[in-house]
Amino acid sequence: MRTRTYLAASAAAIAIAAFAGQPATAQTFEDGQEVTVMQGFQPGGGSDALAQLVQPFLAEELGVNFVNQYIPGATGAIAWTQLAKQVTPADQAISITNTPMLMTNYIMSDAITYTIEEITPLANVVTDPGVIVVAADSPYQTFDDLLEAARANPGTITIGNSGVGGDDFFSSVMIERATGVEFQKIPFQGDGPSWQAALGGQIDASANNLGITFPQIDAGNLRVLAVFSEERIEEIPDVPTLRELGHDVVAGSSRGYSGPAGMSEEAIAAFDAAMQRVVDTPEFREAAAARAFNIDYMDSATYAAFLNSQEEVFRGIWDEIKDDVDMN
Repeated sequence: MRTRTYLAASAAAIAIAAFAGQPATAQTFEDGQEVTVMQGFQPGGGSDALAQLVQPFLAEELGVNFVNQYIPGATGAIAWTQLAKQVTPADQAISITNTPMLMTNYIMSDAITYTIEEITPLANVVTDPGVIVVAADSPYQTFDDLLEAARANPGTITIGNSGVGGDDFFSSVMIERATGVEFQKIPFQGDGPSWQAALGGQIDASANNLGITFPQIDAGNLRVLAVFSEERIEEIPDVPTLRELGHDVVAGSSRGYSGPAGMSEEAIAAFDAAMQRVVDTPEFREAAAARAFNIDYMDSATYAAFLNSQEEVFRGIWDEIKDDVDMN
């Protein structure tokens, strides 16, 4: 099977070009079929890393050809609005969906009108713990070094994130609340541009995810100051958790796949079965471990329940912090 990738010029162009002329039949993942995978962020981020890991295996299991479309902007909301409002099962399109931004987009903004009730959750694949990374030559050797600088220079230490409303943004806010410091939070259109800015010295640090930054960490280009997991991570055993450092913050992002509303039970069952075979494949698990991707498979029903629970959790968090968050 072949996997092609191309960049979208605009969401409007994609809406016109990607799905025009498709057959008006229910999605069934027929052999040789071309299936569009809508990604709401720039290449090089978490969605793209998941696609590059999963789709070669999944294409073989489903017998289809995946075509990645990059539709960055509004923390994934452009792509997910299109999935919910414009895509039908006849369009042969699915999307990578990420928490918490899938829900926080519309929780935080009345201008975003899609909801998770308008999509079909298919499967979660990974849950990726948050990290804070700096360039290898950064003066900040430890997380405490970064905090001391932030305390000495309130609002000037720059911390990148994947976009307002994403898990990295929320992680930064949660760290501020837990430590009493104030960062200058810099949003990017995805995780990739954020860690790249930290690597290049344009920002002091990036709040990111381990699976996305691990290749650069492993190569010695980025240094991890802390991980936002419950316990230390096997791939970075010397890196402390925020809880170890006295800050009660645990955060990360779950990433999976969703389709448009109205997908047939046959298509959902086929996707579930294929993804289950993928995550059970030793070669896939080895590839995931090499990238420090934490496999957290959920089938369609479990993933749907998880998304609903996450919506409730983040509504509560947003109600607590919204008056203190600068949305500009």
